[in-house]
Formats: sequence, C-alpha cells, structure tokens
Amino acid sequence: MHSNVFSSVFNIRTTALLLIGASLIATSSAMTLREFRTLEKTGRQGTDYANYYLVGVMEGVLESHARNARNGAIPRICLTGRRPDPRIARSLFDTELKRNEGLYEADMSVQLVMINALTAAYTCSG
Repeated sequence: MHSNVFSSVFNIRTTALLLIGASLIATSSAMTLREFRTLEKTGRQGTDYANYYLVGVMEGVLESHARNARNGAIPRICLTGRRPDPRIARSLFDTELKRNEGLYEADMSVQLVMINALTAAYTCSG
C-alpha cells in the first residue's frame, strides 16, 4: 500500500514537470532582435544562419496570413498572385528596420518586423 502512494505521488510530479516543460517550450519559439543580432555575429556562418532564419520567418508569416485570410480575416498582405523570392527576405527586414529606426526594441521579435515589412511591401488597396 505504501508503494502505491509513492507511485501515485511520483506520477503526479512527473506529469506536472512534463506539463511545465511543454509550456516553456511552446512560449519560447520567437527569436528577439537581440538574439538575431547575436546569431549574425557567431562564427563564419552566422550571417548565413541569420539569412536562413529570415527566409523561414517570411515563409511562416505568409503561410499564417494566408490561413487567416482563408478563415475570414481581413487580408493585410496582398501578393496578388506573386510569390516573394526567398532572397528578398533580408532586404525586406533591413529596409523595415531602417524605415522605422528607433521603433523596434531589442526584445521585440524578428517575426513582428517581418510582418510589418511584408505589410508595407505588399499593401492591399481599398
């Protein structure tokens, strides 16, 4: 009987730790501008990794936006049949940061900058 009590307490603790771990993983997915700048400066391939990350963020933003538009949200990014070339992700990002210099803080996400860059580059008329 004593081993059953210990076993159930152990299972409750294990389950609680797993839930806490899962919630921490789910909330730590977006890279901040500070982390992005650090990534750019690491090693010889830091800039390449940063550029690949920006391409992934751009693709993710476009897919998320398309899904939301299909579900009835008002479109904010209008590609009008065009598909942005992945090579422009870096220039979109840098242009947005220069255009709104001083607006973005180091703890803001790279994704926020990319959303605003795509919204500015592919505006919807009317």
